[in-house]
Amino acid sequence: MLPRHAHGAGLGFRRELIAALKAGVPEAIRFFEIAPENWAGMGGRSTKDLRQFTERYPFVCHGLSLSLGGPGPLDESLLRRIKAFMTEHGMTLYTEHLSWCADDSHLYDLLPIPLTEKAVEWTADRIKRAQDILGMRIGIENASYYLSPPGAEMTEAEFINAIVREADCLLHLDVNNIYVNSRNFGFDPLAFMASLPLERTCYVHVAGHYVEPDGLLIDTHGAEVIDPVWSLLEAAYTRIGGTVPTCLERDFNIPDLSALTAEVEQITRFQAAAIGRRVA
Repeated sequence: MLPRHAHGAGLGFRRELIAALKAGVPEAIRFFEIAPENWAGMGGRSTKDLRQFTERYPFVCHGLSLSLGGPGPLDESLLRRIKAFMTEHGMTLYTEHLSWCADDSHLYDLLPIPLTEKAVEWTADRIKRAQDILGMRIGIENASYYLSPPGAEMTEAEFINAIVREADCLLHLDVNNIYVNSRNFGFDPLAFMASLPLERTCYVHVAGHYVEPDGLLIDTHGAEVIDPVWSLLEAAYTRIGGTVPTCLERDFNIPDLSALTAEVEQITRFQAAAIGRRVA
């Protein structure tokens, strides 16, 4: 299949939405995001359903389980399956969380990497190997976290900058993760975002989250995007421009397609405003 490059505003591709999307994809949705682990090698009806959309729309692959910072061996077999899957469906962008999720077995959670020089070297080497196998630069996503590993030798922003520099990879900017972490750990989200290597941004996420009774924010992708997160996205566009493809994540409590489309349209409005400011 010929490659298709994502642009504009997009939506996570969920099986719960397939029937509605078959009836008609709203104009605002210019691309879809998919977790390759959930689709690669499926065959049958799942592949047939997916192909109906990959033949007409760009798709971005967002990985869930590569465990870039993990202590175990890099799953090169998974990477080769992902490469074949992306080639089969004409996908040209792959991103992963800057975290770890496996040792001898998968832990089913995304855990923060220790902020050390050794971890920079280890993780950057694994990213470079992943890029070699996939044949492309990948985007690494700033992750949400709920504990800080001991022994930090640098800040999170310094760690991300070092990884991007050493691995020569790209940045997948998640504005909801920045907001969630800033509330849970008490830092300025705008200042944090400004300290990231934004010139390397290849992709953006925006999502909702859940607030625990004790005030802890959890990055669930299960609610509407709130105003402070929209404001952070708007601020991001003033730095990176409005042309970077941006995906609305919604993984739980999925509403009807019209409600999701309204949020995708909000992304489009912010993108258009940012492009207009740069042209003026």
